[in-house]
Amino acid sequence: MASSTSRWWALGALVLSALVIGMDATVLNVALPTLAADLHASTGDLQWIVDAYLIPFAALMLPAGALGDRFGRKRMLLAGLAAFGIASLIATYAGGTGALIAARALMGAGGAVIMPLSTSILPVIFPPAERGRAIAVWTAAMALGLPLGPVVGGYLLDHFWWGSVFLVNIPMIAGAMAAVAAFIPESRDPAAPRTDLPGALLSVTGLAALVYGVIEAPVRGWGDARVLAGLGAGAALLTVFVCVEARIRQPMMDLGLFRDRIFVWGAAGATFVSLGMSGVLFVVPQHLQAVLGHDALGTGVRVIPMVAGLMAGGLAGERLTARLGLRMVMPAGLAVLAAGFLLGAVTSVSSSYGFLAAWLALLGAGIGLSMVPAMDGVLATLPEERSGSGSATLQTVRQVGGALGVAGLGSVLSAAYAAHLPDRAPEAAADSITAATVLAARSGDAALLNAAREAFVSGMDLVLLVCGGASLLTAVLVAVFLPGSTAGGGKTAESGHELTSAR
Repeated sequence: MASSTSRWWALGALVLSALVIGMDATVLNVALPTLAADLHASTGDLQWIVDAYLIPFAALMLPAGALGDRFGRKRMLLAGLAAFGIASLIATYAGGTGALIAARALMGAGGAVIMPLSTSILPVIFPPAERGRAIAVWTAAMALGLPLGPVVGGYLLDHFWWGSVFLVNIPMIAGAMAAVAAFIPESRDPAAPRTDLPGALLSVTGLAALVYGVIEAPVRGWGDARVLAGLGAGAALLTVFVCVEARIRQPMMDLGLFRDRIFVWGAAGATFVSLGMSGVLFVVPQHLQAVLGHDALGTGVRVIPMVAGLMAGGLAGERLTARLGLRMVMPAGLAVLAAGFLLGAVTSVSSSYGFLAAWLALLGAGIGLSMVPAMDGVLATLPEERSGSGSATLQTVRQVGGALGVAGLGSVLSAAYAAHLPDRAPEAAADSITAATVLAARSGDAALLNAAREAFVSGMDLVLLVCGGASLLTAVLVAVFLPGSTAGGGKTAESGHELTSAR
């Protein structure tokens, strides 16, 4: 265990690494309308620009965590930061959607290393008495990146070309690498298993096939052969992945963790929150720009109420969990999240920004109130020697939720938007709300603009309604099945016994 002073300096290095990921999560969402206009990207293209990052990000975290346990967490964290920086440079000068999607995939691979390795180092350098505070600080850094992304990205988009939102990553990556090299001690697990190559290939290809089917379904139809093949192949490959991991001696995913109910239901709640947050960050910036008419910087600033609510909810969640326990606080946070979604689902074209800010703040409060206690409670169940692969498992299921959130909810939005457009609307207008506004501006067709805005808001409301209903269901399930925990979200006796038996 590192000395008191050095481990807090080390936490600063991990915070900078988390800030890079947090900021990148929202800077792109603000840029989506600009990318749609400048690169002539359809809604499907925008979904792939987002999901090209999320798919490798989700699927590669498991091998990344295992590699960190085996070869050194500091070494792998530096490698992930370097890959992220190189990919950001490629994305900066991408000449079309294909090149940008490829660069985003490489960024996702780098992020897949940064995320689990930065969290897995926390249990190594902090004793249990300080671990909750360290996790809260790390989570706050991720949250701080959320408002910085829209504001910085909006300013850059208003003054420079779209590639600048990726170029800004470079100095941050350089600073993070210098801090990690200087302050993070090396750590590894001498008994870590060899890399599970079959598991890694099955998880990556299975998730990619599944997301492909979900994204393409609104365009080609759910009965299309390619859509059915993608969905079927994805489900089959992921099923085989679980079977392989259950049978091999040294699996990439520690399935024993899923015998612990705190891990299972804490991860389930955190996964749904990630799904809903990803969906909201996909639709709201487009609404702010295409429906309410704000520029990129104005859009970034107007997303801040959600992040302010998230930070307030996170702080409250940490304190309430210490007094009331995870089983009471997490369902309450999900209920607040559901209230925000359902309030947002009655948004109309004529709704003011004040109404939008209110339900965004409520959403943020629900995210913070449920996510921070869930992460703290779940990470507390992880043994130090498996912190890399264990935290990677948690982050993987969260990011799978995020990827499917963008794919599934984006598909719901796309289908509802196209269905609500009038038959006389030009075919190109059905690609996205941004394409429709560009066409309307060129032709001076005010009726098309109004119809496209009405159609988009109808689609957004449907997305929020689906998320609200799912939030309520998740809150009930977590309240029923999450074991009663001690103050501070610690393990129950049952949980500790289950996890010990699993190992």
